[in-house]
Amino acid sequence: MAVYTKLGAETLADIVGAFDVGQLVSAKGIAEGVSNSNWLLETTGTDGGGARFILTMYEMRVEVEDLPFFLGLLDHLAARDCPVPRTIHDRENRAFRFHDGKALALIEFLPGVSVSDPTPAQARAVGGALAQMHLAARDFPETRANGMDLSAWKELLGGCGREGLAGIDPSLPDLVERELAFLSANWPGDLPCGVIHADLFPDNVLMLGGDVSGLIDFYFACNDITAYDIAVTHAAWCFDADGGAFDRALSDALLAGYEAVRPILPEERAMLPVLGRGAAMRFLATRAYDWLHTPADALVTRKDPMAFARRLGFYADPENAAMFGAS
Repeated sequence: MAVYTKLGAETLADIVGAFDVGQLVSAKGIAEGVSNSNWLLETTGTDGGGARFILTMYEMRVEVEDLPFFLGLLDHLAARDCPVPRTIHDRENRAFRFHDGKALALIEFLPGVSVSDPTPAQARAVGGALAQMHLAARDFPETRANGMDLSAWKELLGGCGREGLAGIDPSLPDLVERELAFLSANWPGDLPCGVIHADLFPDNVLMLGGDVSGLIDFYFACNDITAYDIAVTHAAWCFDADGGAFDRALSDALLAGYEAVRPILPEERAMLPVLGRGAAMRFLATRAYDWLHTPADALVTRKDPMAFARRLGFYADPENAAMFGAS
């Protein structure tokens, strides 16, 4: 989430008027993230009791032709009691609209907070919610290829150039070259696939105490290796912010929570270290690219690519394979 486009109060009120949600009361830009412009809106609601929504304007890495998949997935999962926000359709029953040539959507606001220092109980709940999502999405009829796959990592990192990567850290160009070669040679092609979230970081999970109240920001969701989604979530939840400290208790709880809902197959466990390396490379790539290319005036905090270089080193160490039950 971020704010790239500035919209005034009158414009936001006109946009809200296209939906049956009452009149706009207040709007606040949301600064976190790097891909879209987002606002927290408060309206009078349809009964005058007040309501909250998230308004998203799609700026980067989201193609308009993908919106039926993203927004339809939210409605599909919500109908199956997954903790995800519904899409608010406009008065003409459209899931998204356009403003000045940019697509926008209104999404249900869910209560809860994103945790920065999760407990094992919270990690277990997240694992269970991820598995629930994977199962609920099995009969989702739409499909979407992963736009952030290995070929995309190569393209993004190529766009950084060796000089740009070295400017982030002198060790980074050689690390990237070595790991991309490894992943190209070892990426699995025969594991179970399905709809995955692909970006389930703590700031994309809302919690009320120890319970997951919301999984949000599905704009990287796609069809890909299910265990890769476990690896992405593991990389996001089981390390400190700079990627230098791994928390085994969080790891064990996350995996146990997932398995309580959907078993992790032996062949999936065996490949989790490789998938973890891929997950780390995926976020290293986007962070490095954003570090070098984010506009200076964007209301965005750049994120350190080296935090995922450190995670990558952890997953690449054979001694750590045992944490997954892999050998």
